Amino acid sequence: MRRIDYLNDPTAPKANSIVVATSVFVESDDGQILIIRRTDNALWSLPGGGMEPGETVIGCAVREVKEETGIDVEATGLVGIFTNPGHVVAYPDGEVRQGFSICVSARPVGGVVRTSEESAQVAWASRDELTQHDIHPEIRRRINQALAHDPRPYLD
Repeated sequence: MRRIDYLNDPTAPKANSIVVATSVFVESDDGQILIIRRTDNALWSLPGGGMEPGETVIGCAVREVKEETGIDVEATGLVGIFTNPGHVVAYPDGEVRQGFSICVSARPVGGVVRTSEESAQVAWASRDELTQHDIHPEIRRRINQALAHDPRPYLD
């Protein structure tokens, strides 16, 4: 499924749904950040996705990282809640979502890196290497917030 991300674009279609999702900032002990290259828009991103009924935010975060990267994680904190109405995602089926992501921080505890239907590539990147990847500005905002290690979560 190909999607189109819009950010503060007056020509963007109007949102017709909101899906609670997680995004996960996974940082290894040596400062490497886990990122994926999405199959639906070819951009690099943090792992994450929509919550399922009966699931907690942390359960969703752990599941999504495992599904998309093969890595097992333990949640360590809340980076923030990102709900910018100027960020909408249009899907081929007519759904247009307003972004709503609860971004949590996590540390790897096991697993083996692998790709999935949602991740064409999985990589560990240093802070410097992150600048070389094509990352949507809203995802970059989450990464920057996490890298700041501010104990107060970001809220919008």
